[in-house]
Amino acid sequence: MKLATIDNDSRDGKLVVVSRDNQRFLPANDIASSLQVALDHWDNASSGLSKLSARLDQGDGQPITEVKLLSPLPRAYEWIDGSAYINHIVLVRKARNVEPPATLRDDPLVYQGGSGHFLSPTADIEIVNPEYGYDFEAEVCVVLGDTPRGVNPSNASQCVQLLMLVNDISLRNLIPAELQKGFGFFVSKPASAFAPFAVTPDELGEHWRDGRVHRPLVSHLNGQLFGEPSAGVDMHFSFFDLIAHISQTRSFTAGTILGSGTVSNFDSTRGCSCLQEKRMLEKIATGNISTPFLNSGDRVQIEMFDNNGHSIFGRIDQQCR
Repeated sequence: MKLATIDNDSRDGKLVVVSRDNQRFLPANDIASSLQVALDHWDNASSGLSKLSARLDQGDGQPITEVKLLSPLPRAYEWIDGSAYINHIVLVRKARNVEPPATLRDDPLVYQGGSGHFLSPTADIEIVNPEYGYDFEAEVCVVLGDTPRGVNPSNASQCVQLLMLVNDISLRNLIPAELQKGFGFFVSKPASAFAPFAVTPDELGEHWRDGRVHRPLVSHLNGQLFGEPSAGVDMHFSFFDLIAHISQTRSFTAGTILGSGTVSNFDSTRGCSCLQEKRMLEKIATGNISTPFLNSGDRVQIEMFDNNGHSIFGRIDQQCR
């Protein structure tokens, strides 16, 4: 099933269930007031939400064009982002003249981002200062249920309740000095934006397997295809691996969001999911960088489609202002 959150002038919005064609919705007020409440009581809430989904399959529901959609979780207890694609790690570190860690293939990289406020899928990207080096990063993420300490990759699938897409915006020119302090990202990571629909793993069918989403993640910049790398092919650490890694020493509450990191393939003909990768590929090929970072007027669109060309998560569609 597909879930979304509509704007009702509250911080957490109102939970709705969405039809598989993304055209209609039914409110879920009688089951849970928000997606976070549903996740807190998932064993009870999921059956009622599934019944609403079945009604939508039969043609029930209101047009989704009548409402404003927020991020499925407008705020979350935790937003943890991994970096599961080795090609991305190598290229962005090359941009900073930094060698990849010796444990590149054995120990996942993760950071904890701000989760008190997420952007809606159509919210503007505010360019506070173009010199900061604004970049988009197209990623897949999972929403966890209550996750105990010490999860193994072999049983981590039971921790995954939902999947989403995210634009994890980065300020590239602020990152090097910030990381040089040895204390991680902070001001270089403004609020992220999520695609409008969160889906249960079964919605992906065979494309959700081994803790990976085996579909292309499609990004457009100013109406032109920027990249469509496969989210499953070169994901070195699966979501199950990432869950096992972060749960080594602590548990996580329902509603925790865990990102894959920027989707990236070794086959560069499939394009990129962020500007920094393309810039590094240009530098490697020609010695020069021609692709600029984002600026006012640019438009970023991120989406994933099923085999029939239908949008799975809806579209992130943001204008830079």
